[in-house]
Amino acid sequence: MTPDILCQSNGGIATVTLFNPDKLNALNAAMWQRLREVMGELAADNSLRCIVLRGEGGAFAAGGDLEEFRTARATVDLALAYHEAVGAALVAIESCPHPTVAAILGPCIGGGLEIACACDLRIAGETARFGAPIMKLGFSMYPGELTGLLRLAGPEVAKEILLEGRLLSAAEAYAKGLVTRVVADGEVLREAQATAARIAAGAPLVARWHKQWIARLMENRPLGMEEKRASFAFLETEDYAEGLAAFLEKRPPRFKGR
Repeated sequence: MTPDILCQSNGGIATVTLFNPDKLNALNAAMWQRLREVMGELAADNSLRCIVLRGEGGAFAAGGDLEEFRTARATVDLALAYHEAVGAALVAIESCPHPTVAAILGPCIGGGLEIACACDLRIAGETARFGAPIMKLGFSMYPGELTGLLRLAGPEVAKEILLEGRLLSAAEAYAKGLVTRVVADGEVLREAQATAARIAAGAPLVARWHKQWIARLMENRPLGMEEKRASFAFLETEDYAEGLAAFLEKRPPRFKGR
């Protein structure tokens, strides 16, 4: 089976699948490139309201495909190009205007952990495992790939993961803020889809604005008055009028994303 990034959409929810089941969905260079392309295509699709990222079968992703490292990273220039491409895929996930939900089963290791950290929400199964034991392989995590883990879990947890090389259980990952919630393995995909459905039921412009403002506020710079005024852009939208009308009329809203 050829490794690939699969994508399908239904009812405003897209599902992106990391597909390399023979290697626990480890990503090779072509998959990283394709992941960036797919996320770019989905980002431009205004009919979408949420994206679920998952791995094929019982694994999320066991990292990068180590078999190609001897050639793909044989020199500094090759290694830099390789990991810049990985970083670009992670940025494509993180900067996607649509909310993203990671559905995590089994190993979520190395590059898989980086992908999960780039998502907005993470739903993990009870037997999922998280970590990046690359110190045992003699290489460090590229700084452009470390930012997501550092921002999500903080320096203490990032050091624990990278210095010890220990894999965290789903319960530990939840306690340390790495995952949003933990459910039974058999419920992971169902809960991820239910989460996406709850997101999709809201006003899509509002979801995008919330992502935008959270990212902006994390910059720790004061908002200017023009930015504060821009936060009221919803006043001019049809969805705002529809939301108020639906509330007053005691009926479900019918948001159109405009």
